[in-house]
Amino acid sequence: MTALPDLFPGFAERRIKTEGAEIFARVGGSGPPVLLLHGYPQTHVCWHKVAPDLARQFTLVIPDLRGYGQSSMPETDAKHLVYSKRAMAADFVAVMRALGHERFMVLSHDRGARVGYRLALDHPAAVTRLITLDIVPTWSAWDDMRRSTAMARFHWALLAQPRPFPETLIGGSPMFFLEHMLAQWTGAKTLSAFAPEALEHYRAAFRDPARIHTGCEDYRAGATCDVAFDDADRAAGRKIACPTLALWGQERENAFFTGPLDVWRQWCADVVGQGVVSGHFIPEEKPAEMLKHVVPFLTAGAGKR
Repeated sequence: MTALPDLFPGFAERRIKTEGAEIFARVGGSGPPVLLLHGYPQTHVCWHKVAPDLARQFTLVIPDLRGYGQSSMPETDAKHLVYSKRAMAADFVAVMRALGHERFMVLSHDRGARVGYRLALDHPAAVTRLITLDIVPTWSAWDDMRRSTAMARFHWALLAQPRPFPETLIGGSPMFFLEHMLAQWTGAKTLSAFAPEALEHYRAAFRDPARIHTGCEDYRAGATCDVAFDDADRAAGRKIACPTLALWGQERENAFFTGPLDVWRQWCADVVGQGVVSGHFIPEEKPAEMLKHVVPFLTAGAGKR
């Protein structure tokens, strides 16, 4: 395969073995550590527009989630626990410790933000600040499903169907599926926000049937064990303890039935947030606007390690 474009010049490449996977990550910058977690249907390169600015003040660890990008694809299990956000969160505690960071901040988008809030719930001593981009917690998202939100989130139910149904459908025209998903969630409803080099990375992943499968496993976990873990936290009254910033795209139609900040207040002890004039892919659609909110929040926590 032709080498993919390097969108992080000056960043080191690391491969770190965890209990259940091998995680690929780019590492660069200097200052307090920040873990950046991507979502579906993307890879770590979704952060390429904001990484140079953030690296001036922070040490950035930018991995691929297990099953995505250049990270390994562990064999799944009947209960989908291998691709649960709990398992992925454990990956990143191990990754950050291997890099010398016992405590760190998290900037997270989409599926990565589901890993991010699970990190904060399961490992509260490790996560000092949390930023989530354009999600509400998984339990709340399923509970929030109405006619409008179900149309916007049709892929949640599709990708969670038993193997090989969604894999076969997506595999019949993987580039059409990928590009449709990317375009429909942007404010412009086009691919114009995505750099051609980033699209090369996203397309490369969708050329691999095994990675189409692991993406489906992520959503199967989201419909089963991830909801169960969230439900247990709700029943026990556990909340995210660290300061949390929730941002969401105001141009994404029917994404939420209930206001995202109202939902996050049910899950967090200390949360602020607001909408951004953007579609779903805020780091690529509106990187400068995102940084205006993210940098002050991270800076405020930089001395509280």
